[in-house]
Amino acid sequence: MALPQLAPAPTAGPPLPSFQQVYAECAPFVWRTLRRLGVREADLEDVCQEAFVVVHRRLPEFDGSAALRTWLFGISLRVASDYRRRAHIRRETAVSEVPEGTLPPEQVEVVARRQARALLERILEELDEDKRAVFVLFELEQWPMAEVAQAVGCPLQTAYARLYAARERVKEAVARARGGES
Repeated sequence: MALPQLAPAPTAGPPLPSFQQVYAECAPFVWRTLRRLGVREADLEDVCQEAFVVVHRRLPEFDGSAALRTWLFGISLRVASDYRRRAHIRRETAVSEVPEGTLPPEQVEVVARRQARALLERILEELDEDKRAVFVLFELEQWPMAEVAQAVGCPLQTAYARLYAARERVKEAVARARGGES
């Protein structure tokens, strides 16, 4: 009499990374993502900490069915969305002194980059969450579109449509900004 064949034991997926590993490897990505999703520079440290509190709490639930950074992007997206909804968020920044009007010549490039970054942030604020998320992941983080679609939870063609619409809005906003400077 033959012995019955047993199904092979399910193999465990890759070992779960430790929180320290996730933080060390992914903190810059989460920081950039939160910044590009509308978290003010002054609040970025606190909001990034909020995101990693969620990561710490939910890391045992991470099953590896999606890439780790896709999972982290989802957490960052929700934390940034909650941040923007808070009523106490102010858009102005108080300073103790009026800044000087002149800058040394070596600062011109730094100022130009800062102004370009500020313009991009204003443009991103004008986009709805869906278009903004796709634009940030594809254009700024340079993720493949299949991963972008998975991260935002939509079909691939929908992600492409959102990217197209976001690019059009960005082009219009840049044209408006350039027109206003002339």
